[in-house]
Amino acid sequence: MKKKAVVVLSGGLDSTTCMGIAKEAGYEAYPLTFYYGQRHNKEVEQAKKIAAYYKVPEHRIVHLDFLKEIGGSALTDESIEVPVQNHAEGGDEIPSTYVPARNLIFLSLASAYAEVIGAEVIYIGVSAVDYSGYPDCRPAFIESMSETVQLATKAGVKGAGLRIEAPLQHLSKKETIEYGLRLGVPYELSTSCYQGGEEACGVCDSCRLRLKGFEDAGAVDPIAYVNQS
Repeated sequence: MKKKAVVVLSGGLDSTTCMGIAKEAGYEAYPLTFYYGQRHNKEVEQAKKIAAYYKVPEHRIVHLDFLKEIGGSALTDESIEVPVQNHAEGGDEIPSTYVPARNLIFLSLASAYAEVIGAEVIYIGVSAVDYSGYPDCRPAFIESMSETVQLATKAGVKGAGLRIEAPLQHLSKKETIEYGLRLGVPYELSTSCYQGGEEACGVCDSCRLRLKGFEDAGAVDPIAYVNQS
């Protein structure tokens, strides 16, 4: 019986890398994708393609309409404009693209799913190096959530164990891409753009972090961009 892992799969570069990491570690991956009312469904569609590429036994897509209803983020509220400045280059302000408690909610639901299917690990592609300053990407949050999962689940209480792995947490975008390329991760199927167009915008924070990562890694990003300046 194969060991199982739940992978929080957004369709983005980091979560796609986690799919490759889970496979390398010998896990049967069970990707979990969330449609939470984000501006577009392109990343969900790309997540489906990534799941198919890895021939997973099951790919669950969860709808969380409440996150769109409460808004508070440029990714869920169309009245808030998506910023194009690169927050990674300075400043302590949390950008408007932060979705309140998103990873807290995702990991809670992933924990429930993991218990049901008998998975021993949950992979999430957060990074605290090249990132947009989101509080739910910090190591302190992942450590705290890992402890909470042990206390709040039958698997944790009964000693079977359920852990959260954030293998990209201390890697730069360059290092993440280099890692993924070694694993043969299908980055051509991933998307990172906040705008969700047929071609990536190339100017939002997420696009710029991705483009810089590929440039620093000495590689060419395989997806199409409207603007790469």
